[in-house]
Amino acid sequence: MYAIRKHDLESFTPNAKSVCRMEDGNTNSYLREDRVVEDFLKSIEPKYNMALEGLAKKSIDSDCIYTIAGFVAYVLVCSPAGMRIFASPLKTSVEDCGRILDRQGVFSSPPHGFGGGSLTELLNDGKIALKVDPKYSQALGISSIMNFITIFGNSRWEVLQNPFDDSTFFTSDFPVALEPSSLSSPQNKIIPLAPNLAIRICPDPSLDINQVDLSFSNFDSTCRKLNRKDVGSINKLIVRCAESVVFYRDNHDWVSSFVSKNSKFRIEPQTKKVPHGTGVISIFTQNVVKIQT
Repeated sequence: MYAIRKHDLESFTPNAKSVCRMEDGNTNSYLREDRVVEDFLKSIEPKYNMALEGLAKKSIDSDCIYTIAGFVAYVLVCSPAGMRIFASPLKTSVEDCGRILDRQGVFSSPPHGFGGGSLTELLNDGKIALKVDPKYSQALGISSIMNFITIFGNSRWEVLQNPFDDSTFFTSDFPVALEPSSLSSPQNKIIPLAPNLAIRICPDPSLDINQVDLSFSNFDSTCRKLNRKDVGSINKLIVRCAESVVFYRDNHDWVSSFVSKNSKFRIEPQTKKVPHGTGVISIFTQNVVKIQT
């Protein structure tokens, strides 16, 4: 396995422990059982290879769906990128609540050391800032992991076969690539699972996201053999959505320049505020954007 960092394009040959592990990364003190996600992973990791075989042979049963959907859900909520992305909407919500309470006169005047002004003025001027512990967003995600599995497992999947051994799929420290979409439709997700196999999950917007359905009664799938242009487009999206490190199997000469062209992008949470009554409705989305340096 080879790896390349996006920020400086340094390549290296890691082992799994050095790049895919954080000390106590799955320990979360906000939860009643701070290692509960480790018990969940015991139902996912041992079945991963069997699930890949099922996808490759077009023999997709409920165990296969649960394993792959569980893997995707885990990456979304427990990876450093997932924790960063989901902390941003929480920060915006807390700020909005603070402004509403400030307008209602709930808060006393800030200490003189802040230079005067109300909480709203201090927030607007950037004199104070609210921070959300990313572990809190992780805790919320872990608590909802079965809902994520329901959404992914009851969606339409495209099993993407890559027949080009000289241009295999990349992966990354956040292997969930987001395809562009409108506000009215959920984003498709492309997940590389092996050098020659990936899936595209196309979420069903009509699903009841609060109703856990592990029978996957709404699941549907198709299989596509990709052409070389398709593989290149998916790898470009994988690199752009990576948080900081891209992984690949074969150290071809073209890999470094390919990563370099797409390294200045990442997934960023974005907020659109719509006035509503005396407040606002915040619409949160995630988009692949160029990083401002």
